[in-house]
Amino acid sequence: MLGSGMKGRWLNWAITAASCQGFLLLGYDQGVMSGIIGANNQFGNDFNNPDANMQGLIVSIYDIGCAFGSLLSFFFAEHYGRKKMIIAGGSTMIIGTIILTSSTTIAQLLVGRVVTGIGNGFNSSNIPAYQSELAKPKNRGMLLSAQGTVTIVGLCIAYWMDFGLSYVDGPIQWRWPIAFQAFFAICLVLQMIPLPETPRFLVEKDRTAEAADVVARLDDTTINDPEVVDMVQTIQVSIEKETRGGPFQYKELLQGGPMGNFRRICLCLAVNVMQQFTGSIPHTIISLPRNREQPGITKCTPGSNMINYYAPTVYEQNMHLTRTMSLILGGCTSLTYLAGSFIPLWVRLPLPHPSTPARLTLPPKQTVDRFGRRALLMFSAAGLCLCFSLASILLSTGRQSSAYGATAMVFLFQIFLGIGWLPIPWFYPSEVTTTRIRSKGQALGSFINWMCVFTVVQITPIATQNIQWRTFVIFAVFCALWVPVVYCFFPETNGLELEDLDYLFVKGGFTGGVWSSKGGVTVQKRTGREEAGVEGGFGGKEVVEGKEVKEEEEEAREEAKV
Repeated sequence: MLGSGMKGRWLNWAITAASCQGFLLLGYDQGVMSGIIGANNQFGNDFNNPDANMQGLIVSIYDIGCAFGSLLSFFFAEHYGRKKMIIAGGSTMIIGTIILTSSTTIAQLLVGRVVTGIGNGFNSSNIPAYQSELAKPKNRGMLLSAQGTVTIVGLCIAYWMDFGLSYVDGPIQWRWPIAFQAFFAICLVLQMIPLPETPRFLVEKDRTAEAADVVARLDDTTINDPEVVDMVQTIQVSIEKETRGGPFQYKELLQGGPMGNFRRICLCLAVNVMQQFTGSIPHTIISLPRNREQPGITKCTPGSNMINYYAPTVYEQNMHLTRTMSLILGGCTSLTYLAGSFIPLWVRLPLPHPSTPARLTLPPKQTVDRFGRRALLMFSAAGLCLCFSLASILLSTGRQSSAYGATAMVFLFQIFLGIGWLPIPWFYPSEVTTTRIRSKGQALGSFINWMCVFTVVQITPIATQNIQWRTFVIFAVFCALWVPVVYCFFPETNGLELEDLDYLFVKGGFTGGVWSSKGGVTVQKRTGREEAGVEGGFGGKEVVEGKEVKEEEEEAREEAKV
């Protein structure tokens, strides 16, 4: 098979590159229409200057397509596997791009947007699960967070391409930016073809030999290596436990008990709903008064995906900037967003630890793998709450200078959003679900995410028109609420093997043991591969204090040997 020779680090990076390619495509597709629609340009001329309602439909119907694609993934991903669904997603987006690029009517444009959205729904439902099932626990958070970063890279590319082509006359002004997304989709398909399916999916389909080969290739070793044998056996034991009740039935998603499937599905849905109600649909855009005789704020629009879709249009129409300046400012806004998205990837330099020999240092870790998912989500939510609170205070004065200050909150908002609520909700569902329900949990999370995008994009303009700056107060309250919700109900998944997650909620109780566990760590990482029960295995033990330091010491010694 093409690419079957890739092993070890090269194979791991190839998997990461393909996964990031899918989210690069997602980001580009979200941003590409922002510099095309709603302007007195070639696009407007070619489609008879669609009014605001039609512009909104052209933009938002894409979200419906994404939601529908996620729903299809819910029913078919477990049968066809992660790899095939991602290839299908890329292929569908190529078809959608062809329809869009060749559009001569609004109807054809709408069909193209829906088809493209369906393909993106396939990708957003399966790529996080694919990456998480192939990544090592120690850097899984960093690799998955990179998907959020490249999403913003795609957004930046779209914005600046729209800006550059705004100086070009003719249909190429809008056809080329739309057509260019096919390049990313083709790359995604070509990158996925040589890559393996995940070992957990293969074991689930009784293809154990293939699973062992994949694990061996990931570790750059042989299938007879003890660690490979142990890992495959661990996956087998986990899946055997999950399948003791027979073939999957949808009612399992509502079951409680030690496995806690219903709690897991609730987390998949909650983290995505919470992401969109952080105000991540759109960043803060303020309407400034045109002159001194027209004081006050005429309109304000909070959140992030709306800015992804509409940024230059809103800057031009609400802030009364020139088209060129609006495009430039939209591009700069996306660059700030990009800077924030790098924070979870920042690397901690190796530092000596007092409990280790002088020649040893603790190995470097990225922010998301150093501090965990919970800490970044809570810090991000607190920062977003601060941004909305300050923006609402400034806007309530009705002064032009205050409006500029509130607009500055856009950029600070994006920094805080990139720290936690941008990347983590996309992959957290794949970390809190078992192999048996992972594809369904990830698909449901993606579905509810896109439906919330559509809902908030529709209701936010209505809210801002009626209650203006008070809309920011609503989002500030939501963000403040998310801090205790995460603290009480969201278990920490950092550093755990996916099979460890079977025992995530064995402590039971209203919070599933999260409230009573230090740092929300409800289960310790396994030190052995033996089958563990609720009473006697690792699933029933408390987390050993200082264990993380010991693990880091072991990693440091291994690196020192090298």
